[in-house]
Amino acid sequence: MRALVQRVSEARVTVAGRETGAIGAGLLVLVCAMAGDDAARAEALAAKIAKLRIFKDEDGRMNRSLLDTGGSALVVSQFTLAADTSRGNRPGFSAAAAPDVGEGLYEHFSAALRAQGIGVANGAFGADMDVSLVNQGPVTIWLEV
Repeated sequence: MRALVQRVSEARVTVAGRETGAIGAGLLVLVCAMAGDDAARAEALAAKIAKLRIFKDEDGRMNRSLLDTGGSALVVSQFTLAADTSRGNRPGFSAAAAPDVGEGLYEHFSAALRAQGIGVANGAFGADMDVSLVNQGPVTIWLEV
C-alpha cells in the first residue's frame, strides 16, 4: 500500500457540498491499495503511520507521533498514487488494486488505524471529493509498505 501523509492543523473532505470527514491537528492520509496488497499490508501501514514521529516535541524536534500527541487522521482514498507516468503524458493506473479490493483495503486500513488508538475520519471511497487542509510545516511524507 502507498500513502502520502501530510501533517495538518486541520483538514476536511466534502462530497457534493456535504462534509464527510474533518479533523483538527493530525494527519491527512491519502492512501492507495496496490495490486497484490492484502490486509497485512494495510495493518503494517496503519501501524507505521500511527507511530511516525513527525510532530514537534518540547525542543522543536520532530520526535512525536499521532499516538503521542492524541492527534487524528483524515483518511482519503486516492488511487492516483498508483500513477505510472513512464510512458507518455497520460498516467496509467493498472498498478492500483481493483476498485472492490481497494475499497475493502481502504476500510481495513481505517479500522487498523482506529485499532492503534487513533481517531479516524474518512472521505468517501470512489467519490469526487473536495479536500481542504492546512499543511503544517509543511511536512509531507511518502510511505510504501
